[in-house]
Amino acid sequence: MDEKMVKLTSRSGLVLEGGGMRGVFTCGVLDNFMDRDIRFPYTIGVSAGACNGLSYMSRQRGRAKYSNIDLLEKYRYIGFRHLLTKRNIMDFKLLFETFPNEIIPYDYEGYARCEERYEMVTTSCETGEACYFEEKQTPSRIIDIVRASSSLPFVCPIAYVDGRPMLDGGIADSIPLLRARELGYDNNVVVVTRNRGYRKADKPAFVPPFFYQKYPAMREAIRNRSKIYNEQLALVEQLEDAGELTVIRPVRPIVVDRMERDISKLIDLYDEGYELAAKLIFE
Repeated sequence: MDEKMVKLTSRSGLVLEGGGMRGVFTCGVLDNFMDRDIRFPYTIGVSAGACNGLSYMSRQRGRAKYSNIDLLEKYRYIGFRHLLTKRNIMDFKLLFETFPNEIIPYDYEGYARCEERYEMVTTSCETGEACYFEEKQTPSRIIDIVRASSSLPFVCPIAYVDGRPMLDGGIADSIPLLRARELGYDNNVVVVTRNRGYRKADKPAFVPPFFYQKYPAMREAIRNRSKIYNEQLALVEQLEDAGELTVIRPVRPIVVDRMERDISKLIDLYDEGYELAAKLIFE
């Protein structure tokens, strides 16, 4: 990726894909932006992107990297032992209670003072459609939203926002570029965590019959996820080629898994994100 000029305007948006531990790439991008005090009028994040985006909005440089890499090495909060003992492949109590309240406190007051807009994406179990939430004032609701946005199907329990059942935002809207454009932000920087040309296998996902029996719309959304995601990737590439947006993505096919625990791989991916973001020159 060569150096590229990006003009920030009142219609500039920042779109953050998820991707589990691939999100350390996004951590690198956001830390570079914070080092240069690059702010967007509007940011939207999904799943891991929603988590990392929160630290960007509160201007806590390095916090997301510390959570995703240093604390992973110390606490090993991802793995099948958690699924067996807590019915959740991640230790959500540690991630969404202990971390933000005790170990690496989240600056809720700083976030509340932030003038820029920030949305986080979830998927409604009842409708199978994306839900977009803005919340800066109530810490407990902020955590409810980001927890729901990060609740992967099958391996995490259903989460609740305002009493409504939700799962991972990436099911319905993995790359919420159209949401940004619908709100009038048509000068966007999009951070994706796969190399250009990547596509998922274009076939309906299998949903075991004992999952989400009460929520047929959610079952259908999961089945269609790959198709929708591939369409979003194609749209991003089309608009990028037309000069209508800027994309930051890994250059090569990445070797980091969604549940990756190899610290050296995570550090390399973080560094790549930081270095690629540094090639954007903002004016």
